[in-house]
Amino acid sequence: MVLALAVPMYTRQVVDRLAQPGLNVETASAFLNIVAFTLVVFGLMRSISIFIQVFVAEKAAQEVAYALRNDLYDKLQRQSFAFYDKAATGELMSRLTSDVEMCREAVGFGMSSFLGNGAWLIGVAGYLFYVDWRYTLIALATLPLLFLVAVYYTLKVEPMYAEVQEQRAQLTAVAQENFSGVRVVRAFSREDEEIRRFHVENENLCARVLRTARISSFFQPGMDFFANLGTVLVLWYGGREVIGGTMTLGSVVAFHGSLWMLFWPVRALGYILGVMQRAAASVKRVFELLDEESVTKEKPGAIELPRVAGEVRFENVSFSYADGVPVLKDITFEAKPGEVVAIVGSTGSGKSTLVNLIPRFYDVTAGRITIDGYDIRDVTLASLRRQIGIVMQETFLFSTSIRENIAYGRPDASPAEVEAAARAAAAHKFIMELPEGYDTVVGERGVGLSGGQRQRVAIARALLADPRILILDDSTSSVDLATEREIQEALQRLMQGRTTFIIAQRLSTVQRADKILVLDGGRIVQEGTHAQLVKQGGVYQQILESQILPASFAAS
Repeated sequence: MVLALAVPMYTRQVVDRLAQPGLNVETASAFLNIVAFTLVVFGLMRSISIFIQVFVAEKAAQEVAYALRNDLYDKLQRQSFAFYDKAATGELMSRLTSDVEMCREAVGFGMSSFLGNGAWLIGVAGYLFYVDWRYTLIALATLPLLFLVAVYYTLKVEPMYAEVQEQRAQLTAVAQENFSGVRVVRAFSREDEEIRRFHVENENLCARVLRTARISSFFQPGMDFFANLGTVLVLWYGGREVIGGTMTLGSVVAFHGSLWMLFWPVRALGYILGVMQRAAASVKRVFELLDEESVTKEKPGAIELPRVAGEVRFENVSFSYADGVPVLKDITFEAKPGEVVAIVGSTGSGKSTLVNLIPRFYDVTAGRITIDGYDIRDVTLASLRRQIGIVMQETFLFSTSIRENIAYGRPDASPAEVEAAARAAAAHKFIMELPEGYDTVVGERGVGLSGGQRQRVAIARALLADPRILILDDSTSSVDLATEREIQEALQRLMQGRTTFIIAQRLSTVQRADKILVLDGGRIVQEGTHAQLVKQGGVYQQILESQILPASFAAS
């Protein structure tokens, strides 16, 4: 700032010196050379200082964005299933990328410019008061109008920018959902409908951006008008003072140059406020996520769960999702170490919900669940989940090699251990038939493998983790009878010493279970072995006739 003020200061001296009567040409030329050299040096020094300012500001902005992205991702990794039940993936991606980028821009440009221009404004105003305080008061007469316009703009556009960011996130969510479900879209020939859906969201975004742009377009010209009005006042007053002989021409020229230096940060305030308002909406959305508390979290002083035998007890467990409608009601049973427990029931009876409570993907609404006598809410989540192997109903594979997918739960596993797990899951044979064997990279979500192949890789992944408790959520429903027989034979050996929960629709699965839980309407209505339940009839017999037997016959 001091370096920039050198220009009007020297301009004043040059104009006054050259306007003196009886000017000595040699003296004036020498003076001009000194001034020119001095201004070049000052200009170079100012360029260096601007470079340092910009670099430091951008470095600080990148550090803020880096920290925000890490904090957000860390927060999202630790959120409960209940959070993801209501969150759209595209919305989360928008906050993690677009909103964080807006925060970076606010720190890198907006904040540094705001502080820099503020300091500049104060410094130049101080210099002008030093030159002529009356002249300065006239020059600053339009500043209150400028600040009123800025305040009005801020209050007007802040909610509008928030709407723009929300709509941008909605557009991202629509695109992400379509890309994830592209096979369904193609299968039902819904491309045109999806295109129309995207166009509607895109039009909404465009309309909101243009509505915000209209307000911004009025703001900048308004700032320029009042700034130019100040210049007119200065020239009018300064011209009269020069005519009256109370002020030198050099002072007027220098004052006019300084005045532009004064109004430049005020005019730039328009753009800076626009950046800050966009960032304000993004900051709010980012911190909404950072402040979101997980409903499933460790209690203070949670202990490490030691290596367990695998005794699982449900004691009067009830559960409701966020809507408050009971899904499980007064569930009580015990699974002894090494027992295989099959869970059957009609669609919506609560089978998947029940097993999701064991690793605390959700927390019980009432009652408690214990493993080897430990209430699962009293132990750390990591130590609990390390001892539970899970094969989800919807098999998910990462876009990496099959070897890395199998070793996901145990990255330090040796190639021999990975292969042993694959053999146990009846996956080794088809893996070796792939072009690169275990190093074959699968597509996103396992694209390139059949449903049965993806399922066997997922089973191998769970088995390699060597869990004490195994949860198979409909894990053999996507394979043919021959493959299922291979998997079942392998699992019979590997289930030894593990407590296993199986949700299945095949007769062979429930026949081999040590205990069968029959769910209906969120309650356990029958419990026992296959032979016992067949004799009882009731709901179990109905399920056999309507679901399991037809599925078994179809597979055969």
